[in-house]
Parts: sequence; C-alpha cells; structure tokens
Amino acid sequence: MTASAQSVAPVLELRGISKQFPGVRALDAVSFPIYAGEVNMLLGENGAGKSTLMKVLYGAYRADAGELLYHGRKVSIGTPADARALGIAVIFQEFSLVPFLDIAHNIFLGREPRTKLPGQIDHRAMHAEARRLLDLLGMEYDTHTPLHRLGVAQQQLVEIAKALSQNARILVMDEPTAALSERETVRLFAVIRQLTKEGVAIVYISHRLAEVFELGDRITVLRDGRKVAALAPSATTPDELVHLMVGRAVDTTYAREHRTDPGEVALQVQGLASDQGISGVDLEVRAGEIVGLAGLVGSGRTEVARAIFGADRVTGGAVRVFGEALAGGPDAAARRGVALIPENRKLEGLALIRSVQDNLLLVALRKLFPRVWYRPAEGRRTAMQTIDELRIATPSPLRLARYLSGGNQQKVVIGKWLNAGCRLFIFDEPTRGIDVGAKAEVFNLIGELVKRGAAVLMISSELLEIVHVCDRAYVMRGKRVAGHLARGELSEPNILRLAMHHE
Repeated sequence: MTASAQSVAPVLELRGISKQFPGVRALDAVSFPIYAGEVNMLLGENGAGKSTLMKVLYGAYRADAGELLYHGRKVSIGTPADARALGIAVIFQEFSLVPFLDIAHNIFLGREPRTKLPGQIDHRAMHAEARRLLDLLGMEYDTHTPLHRLGVAQQQLVEIAKALSQNARILVMDEPTAALSERETVRLFAVIRQLTKEGVAIVYISHRLAEVFELGDRITVLRDGRKVAALAPSATTPDELVHLMVGRAVDTTYAREHRTDPGEVALQVQGLASDQGISGVDLEVRAGEIVGLAGLVGSGRTEVARAIFGADRVTGGAVRVFGEALAGGPDAAARRGVALIPENRKLEGLALIRSVQDNLLLVALRKLFPRVWYRPAEGRRTAMQTIDELRIATPSPLRLARYLSGGNQQKVVIGKWLNAGCRLFIFDEPTRGIDVGAKAEVFNLIGELVKRGAAVLMISSELLEIVHVCDRAYVMRGKRVAGHLARGELSEPNILRLAMHHE
C-alpha cells in the first residue's frame, strides 16, 4: 500500500446509497469510501450493482436514498458535468466513442484546445497531447486514424487515454483490461501505479482475481445490491472472494475431461486469406473437441473467425465444413450449421432493443417455422425451454436483451445458435466482461456442446482458459498461424513463446 493510501479521511464517500428499477432493487444502502492514492477493487457478479453504483457516482443515475460526501462536505452529483467538475472520470465497459472521428478528436471531444482566434480548434496541440497520451499507454497508432478502423482492444486504450486527458483525481475503471493483451495490461498497470503515487484515487472493477491481488489496496464486494465485505487483499484469498461474490463454491480452474478420440473433421481451413490481412492460415477442428486459437491482440485471431464465418471477404484459400466447401456470407455459414459468438456481443451478437425471446428465435426462424408462418405459442415455448436449459436469469422472455447482465447476454447469444441447430461453434472471447460464476456456466455450456458432438473453436486472451479448457490450440502471430500445440504441449510459456518470438 502506498503512503498516501493510508489517508484517514476519504476524498469521496458514497453513504447509504439505494437505487430501485422496476422489479429490481439494484442497490440497497451501500456505503463506499474512496481514498486518495489507493486502488479500491470493486468486485461482484454481473448484476451485483457495481456499475449502478458507479453511475450514481458519475451522475448518470440519481440515487433514491443516501448521500455523497466530497472531502467530508455533502455534494449533489446530478449530471456527468457535476462529476467532472469534482475531478471524477469514469471508463465504462460500454465505450463512449464516435466511430467516424479520429483518435485525437475522440479523446478531446467537447474539450478541444482552442487557438487565440474565437471558435478555432488548435489541432496541432490536440494531436500532440493525444500522441503523448497514446505513448504513455504504448499505443502506436497515428492520432489521425478514424476510430472505426481500430479493434476492440485499441478502442479500450483510446477510452483510457480519454479519461487520463481529464486530469481526474478520482478515476473509475470498469473492466479496463477485458480486451487487452498481457503486454498492454502491464503498461496500464504501470500507469495506474504512477497515478496513485500522484495521489489519484482509483476505483477498479474487475472479474480477474489475479488483478485484485496485484493492484488492490483494499477490496469491496457487492452481492445482490448489498455490500457484503470490505477487506484488505492480505486478509483474504481468491477462493474466499469467489464465495463472497456468488455465495457458493465455484471451480475457477474450468478443468474438464479432455477428448483423446475426436470425431469427424468439422472444420478444415487451408491457406485462408482475407481482406483484413490474414494469410496462409491452416487449421482443423473435429467434432467433440475444443480447439483454442491464441495469440496477442492484433495477431489475427478475430480476423480468422470472421473470415471463416463469411463476415470478412475471403481473398484466398478454402474453408470446408463437415467435408463440404463453404463460401458466401454469414447467412450461408449459418445455413450450414456454423455459429459465431462474437467478441463484441452487444454490437454484433444481439439486438439489444429486442426481447430475449426475439433474440433466441431470430436465427432459428427458418428451422422452427419452415412454412414461413410464425406461431406465437410455439415461439414462446421454444424460448422458455432455452431460458430454462441455459438458466438465463430474466424475469420474462419479453425482457429487452439490453437489461440483462453480461453473462446472461452471452447465454442468449449461445441459445439463439442452439435453436438454429448449429454443429460448429466459433467463440471469440466468450468470457469477456462476465463474472467468475457466469464464466463457469459458459464453460459448462461449451463442454455440453462438445459432449453432444459439436465442434468448438475458441479464441481467448486469458491463457489459463486456453490451457484448462482446450484439447489443443493454434497460436497466431503476425496474422498467420505460428504453431500448433497438442494437449501435452499446451502451457502458458509455450503459447507465449509462439505468440511473441520468431523461431
């Protein structure tokens, strides 16, 4: 713990905060002190109330009860502008970026430096300061690059740069490393340590327990909208934290019985190239096995998944599914029983303003209603069966998908492909942004899929997931396959060796 972390009085305190939504008590008399120079780890399952509490802090929500004290003085934070005036910046999981503006304009949107001429933006100063912030985070992109050309990981770094540009004294980070590689994470942690030395208070929300013990000065745990623990990292263990979060024991190793006799070839990729830069990609997945696709952020993993599914234009090579050539777009892939659970489920996997039922039935309409006549009773029955089977926590199949937790949204994405009768599943970061309990449930679902004879290709930035869950793995580097690791060779050091170094 830093010297400044030993401050007696909090710089800001949320005291007795309660917040109710229709049918849901999101926060129940939660008190949460924030100290200068500390990293306070805020833990809990999806839906525990973490994001709601931070939205109250940032003025995005008004609390139904409770008060906020800034340096011991009662304050009202009714809008994000009020929060920014107090030196509070928040990096939410949901990006607040504009796709068709460049990086520098996104960082300083609404706060652009001005020239001496009225109404004129000082573009040179803005890009210079953006360059400094990107260098701090180890991001080499030109500041004139349009945001839509960046991947999820790079957009996350832009969000972090945007928060740092505000010179905040209280900085909230909601899953900031969910999309980052290990190298980018190390750089971010160095920045966080420097900020706390300068007296900045950090509130850090994470589902990665290793981060809790590496960064945290204190830990606060929420469950079902209530604070259930506030303790020091030295006074607890990962297993105890998991139990506090979920109220039950959870296996966080995700160990499974690995398949030694897989079935027929479900996916065969030969010399695959796409307009997104991948080339010469060869890989194979058999029925009844989980094959990992590992590599650093930017190595081409997602591009391989999108090319197989037809979401990116294939410029060379061949893809065969259960022995037959696959060509065309996503619709053709879905018709052939190929499912893609994308990295960004909110943008590419779900219709957020449609109901859980609509999302579960969307891909399966042709299969469920071959005569092109929708029968509401049968649709509802299918949706309810899927909700029960996957244990999707929703008060009703008519609940909008946007209101579900991350783990339950991921189950809906999986469920829609199950209803479509798919036999080859491509998972791109299946546990990104979901809690430890939901992770275990997602991996149990994946395990059930392969037990039923499905084939799974799984991308993950968390190497332990690849090691514990997969039967074998391919490793990407520089938009090509750098190597293949059989079950006996599958380890974190071997993955990193192939991902980072040339033989």
